[in-house]
Amino acid sequence: MRRVPLTRYAWLSVGAALATIGLKVAAAVVTGSVGLFSDATESAVNLIGALMALAMLTVASRPADEDHTYGHHKAEYFSSGLEGGLILLAGLGIGVAAVQRLFHPRPLEAVQEGLAMAVVAAVINLGTAWVLLQAGRRYHSITLEANAHHLLTDVWTSAGVILGVGLVGWTGWRWLDPVVALLVGANILRTGYGIVRRSVMGLMDSALVEGDVAAVRSVLERYRASEGIDYHALRTRQAGSKKFVSVHVLVPGHWTVNQGHALLERIEADIRQVLPGSSVFTHLESLDDPRSWEDLELDRPSRGPKPSGGS
Repeated sequence: MRRVPLTRYAWLSVGAALATIGLKVAAAVVTGSVGLFSDATESAVNLIGALMALAMLTVASRPADEDHTYGHHKAEYFSSGLEGGLILLAGLGIGVAAVQRLFHPRPLEAVQEGLAMAVVAAVINLGTAWVLLQAGRRYHSITLEANAHHLLTDVWTSAGVILGVGLVGWTGWRWLDPVVALLVGANILRTGYGIVRRSVMGLMDSALVEGDVAAVRSVLERYRASEGIDYHALRTRQAGSKKFVSVHVLVPGHWTVNQGHALLERIEADIRQVLPGSSVFTHLESLDDPRSWEDLELDRPSRGPKPSGGS
């Protein structure tokens, strides 16, 4: 169900990157603007990121198998991490080119034609970014969200470059072109750092966002109040678009196995209702067994070997 729509969005990103590269390279060639050149460089990075997103979304959509029993969802972080790294490299490259042009300015040519091409490219990126961002939030895909934010950064880049080139053409101040490129490069570096950081945190099994954890706790608290049960050792993690929840549920000691199992089935179903598509793992314990309270923390303390009885 998920593989088809997500790969469609990735193909949309690839098409948009190809179209904008052509337009921006043409704009940079006809004007000789380092700002427009920096903008074209970022679109080339967009293309690489879109192709990586397509590949990783295909991997992430594969079902769990014997070697990957929790699925392949973390593949998305490789895509977003690579894209963040490419954004950082693009920002550094733009900065180098801008500094060189700052010390060796040159006049711009065919400004109106170049700006017209840049505007069309920016509109294409803006529309594509909006579609990808909505899809990323809907399907909880960090890959699509990272790609969308990259394209939005490209839109702001284009806006700044268009403004800079326009001011150069109007005022004749050649230094404005590389200065705008430097500002654009700084903004790109900031965006790349944020994407890389989020990808690394995802690979380290970060907990779900506060809103999701609160939704899980609300379900458990409702059962605690109505059924007289308790819970602890609540763990959550996000792997790409997949959410995982595990919790220990404590029930009265006189309950039968069937009673406890029926309760856990209801709890798991309710958690999946508030977190659609999540995997929920529950562990049944007795309220009357002292050992149930030895794992109040996230990790149960290790036990040494049980001493053997004397003769």
